[in-house]
Amino acid sequence: MRDSLIIVGCFVLGVIVAVAGLIPESFNPSDYTTYMLYLLLFCIGLGLGMDKDFFASMKTGQLRHLLLPVATIIGTFFGCALAFVVLSIVSPGSIFLLDTVAAGSGFGYYSLSSIMIQDARGPELATIALAANLLREILTLLCAPLISKVFGPHAVVAAGGATSMDTTMGVAVKAGGSSIAPVALYHGFVLTVAVPFIVTLILGLY
Repeated sequence: MRDSLIIVGCFVLGVIVAVAGLIPESFNPSDYTTYMLYLLLFCIGLGLGMDKDFFASMKTGQLRHLLLPVATIIGTFFGCALAFVVLSIVSPGSIFLLDTVAAGSGFGYYSLSSIMIQDARGPELATIALAANLLREILTLLCAPLISKVFGPHAVVAAGGATSMDTTMGVAVKAGGSSIAPVALYHGFVLTVAVPFIVTLILGLY
């Protein structure tokens, strides 16, 4: 969880620095986030292109394993719709359905989705998306044994979303054995690549 805590720490530090007035008023973060997004996507491409294990695992993948990312996407959107219903009951008119879907469409990839959402919808929804996707990763790390016991090891992979290829792979392998590693790698890869397209599609519906 160290990496997740570092992300949260950087976010909190940014808030403190801004509130303290240590940043010139002429500074506009949106002028830089787009270029950071391009750099982030470039680094993702480099990392995936250099990972030979991924391409090898695709050759041995079963159909149900190949369809796991699709099931994760559908399940995530269903959960977002359910969250919208609950929020609408608790506080009517406080949030739109597309807002909840956009916040969850990072599939645990909080850094990339938050930047894209901030550019399109502002810092408030971007912060919600950051918290939601970060919480998804943390809950997967903490609740993996329970998830595996109730729903099986593939559910741990699905719960991790895009992080199943890195930070949550360890708990997935611990739950399902070494045979689950290629599935988790493939699952995380597909969702990582899909995130910018899905987020862009959803934001375009506003």
